[in-house]
Amino acid sequence: MITPAYVRCMAAYNSEMNRKIYAAAARLSDAVRREDGGLFWGSIHSTLNHLLWADTMWMSRLDGWDRPARTLIDSGRLIPDFADLMASRFVADARIEAFAQRQTEADISASMTWFSGAAQREVTAPRALLLVHFFNHQTHHRGQVHALLTRSGQDIGDTDLFLVLPEDMLATI
Repeated sequence: MITPAYVRCMAAYNSEMNRKIYAAAARLSDAVRREDGGLFWGSIHSTLNHLLWADTMWMSRLDGWDRPARTLIDSGRLIPDFADLMASRFVADARIEAFAQRQTEADISASMTWFSGAAQREVTAPRALLLVHFFNHQTHHRGQVHALLTRSGQDIGDTDLFLVLPEDMLATI
């Protein structure tokens, strides 16, 4: 089973990686960020939008946030302006880190039931599994964006968890 320390570690990792990804994306022109690079969500901009949408959707279930205004199919168009998208991302990351700080063993070991729009049915699953999925989904799509950033000549530096986070945080998991 995962622990509260794991959740805090992954929240911190995701915040740091988002800072790196967005800094590199900000160095590109808007046209390059919006160019279809063959990703599932098309472009860097659309994929970053989908990630914020998905994080917001999961946090609406896990922590009572407002649900995103758009549907999954429109998630790549959540926020049209890149500066607004970046600001919203950083606010969401701070909220996710605050959520992670509040997690207890009891929270993580509980189950959760919700209606899944993707599956079109009610689903019940262990919160521990859903938290792992939440962080894995972020890593998956950030990896896609990282590939397009690299192809565009942007170097974001280290991405390995053990190289990105402080050793004292890693020692807690």
